[in-house]
Amino acid sequence: MAAFFAELLFDFARSLVGDWLRQAVLALCVWLEPHIHGRAARFVVGGLLGIAAYLLIPVVIGLLGL
Repeated sequence: MAAFFAELLFDFARSLVGDWLRQAVLALCVWLEPHIHGRAARFVVGGLLGIAAYLLIPVVIGLLGL
């Protein structure tokens, strides 16, 4: 029974952390967009963010156990 409740608690914590992380990334991107001027700069920053996400998403998923 304790394992069942522990599993429910872990699932709940995972959903909270995942939702919080998504909101934080969205807030960062919304803040960053008006500060970048020029199409080339937006492509460069978008590419860097894409590479960072490509490298960090598997790490975060592994840490959360998803």
